[in-house]
Amino acid sequence: MPGRKAKKTADTFSAQLADFKVGVDNVIFSVDTAQNRLLVLLVMRHEDPFAGQWSLPGTLVRKGESLEDAAYRVLAEKIRAENLYLEQLYTFGGPNRDPRESKSSYGVRYLAVSYFALVRFAEAELIADGVSGIAWYPLKQVPPLAFDHQQILEYGYRRLRNKLEYSPVAFEVLPELFTLSDLYQLYTTILGDNFSDYSNFRSRLLKLGFLHDTGVKVSRGAGRPASLYRFDADAFAPYKDKPMVFI
Repeated sequence: MPGRKAKKTADTFSAQLADFKVGVDNVIFSVDTAQNRLLVLLVMRHEDPFAGQWSLPGTLVRKGESLEDAAYRVLAEKIRAENLYLEQLYTFGGPNRDPRESKSSYGVRYLAVSYFALVRFAEAELIADGVSGIAWYPLKQVPPLAFDHQQILEYGYRRLRNKLEYSPVAFEVLPELFTLSDLYQLYTTILGDNFSDYSNFRSRLLKLGFLHDTGVKVSRGAGRPASLYRFDADAFAPYKDKPMVFI
């Protein structure tokens, strides 16, 4: 009968639907300019799966909570920082990415919406309440990570590099006043020493016109005093979403 056939088709379709739990995982970067290191924040897991292993800071989304609110909640629980940049990165939802899926009699899938954050290292204060393992790790010294967090971290690092090409994200982690050497050091720390020589970087950057020379100079070491600059967001607007010519 047509009605019975339709019901059977609907039941078959319903049985194929996945039941998801949704979490957020944050890739939190910072730049230690004193030691020229790109850092990522890791936390030690204290529960299975992967107890005793390092992971990215994450959480399951609560009822009535937006994804972004959950991401900010993770940040607030792990770090105090007034100046930070946060944006959604990517959604990771492949089957069996979480060992708990195979143990669930209900076929629950674990989907992770990742976020990418950049904070000022000098102002960031780690919060250890209830967490005995929380630390900044140099990107080149990251230990094996739980779940698929190594893949998420690699994706986040690619996004960070790309953001430097077309957005003012670098100025999110610099102080309000900075030297061109400070800015160059930030770029070389993230992109590597070979991305551009300093003189070429300096000349091209100043021609773009979105850095304001404050007229104030600062002395560091035995070299000549360096000018302090301020980022001009309005002057940068024409270059938004366009590759930067000095990269």
